[in-house]
Amino acid sequence: MHRKPLLNLLLNHQPADENEQRMLEQTIQFVQNHADCFERHLQIGHVTGSAWIVSPDRQKVVLLHHAKLDRWFQPGGHADGDPDVLAVALREAEEETGLLDLNVIGPGIFDVDVHTIPARQNEPEHLHYDIRFLLEAATDHPFIRTRETKDVRWVAYGEIESLTSEKSILRMKNKVIAKN
Repeated sequence: MHRKPLLNLLLNHQPADENEQRMLEQTIQFVQNHADCFERHLQIGHVTGSAWIVSPDRQKVVLLHHAKLDRWFQPGGHADGDPDVLAVALREAEEETGLLDLNVIGPGIFDVDVHTIPARQNEPEHLHYDIRFLLEAATDHPFIRTRETKDVRWVAYGEIESLTSEKSILRMKNKVIAKN
C-alpha cells in the first residue's frame, strides 16, 4: 500500500498539544479512507508536504510571503501523487527558496496541520493535510524569487509575530525553542 509509509510516520508522531493531536487524528483517518489522498484532483482535500527550515544556530527560520494567499508561511506544496512526503517537502523547499543544501533534522514528522484553502477560480474550498519536516540550511545562500512568492527571507524567532499570527507557525516556532 502506497499510504503505509506515511501512516507509519503519522502513527509515530508525537503532537505538541491537543490541537495538533486532533489534526493528527484527522490526517490519519483521511489517509486511511482515501487511496488518492496524494492527488490534487481529490477536491475535498489532499496531502501536502512542508519544510520548517531553521538556521544552524536555530535562531532563524525561512518564511515566504505567498503570492496567492497574501500571507507568510513555511515553504511547501502539493504532493501531486508522490507518497514520499519528505521528498515533497524537500522539492518544494528547493523550488520556492532556491536553497539546495537542506539537511533533514530528526527521523520523523516535525508537525502536522490541517487547514482550509479558500475557493479560487475552478477550485472549491478544500483542506490541506500538511505534513511538515524540520530541515536546516546555511544562512549565506541567496534565495530565489518565484511567481508563487512575493518575498522569501530568514526571520528571527522574535520577529515572526510581526509577520503572522498563524497558530501553526507559532506552534512550530515554539517546538524549536523548546528543543534548544
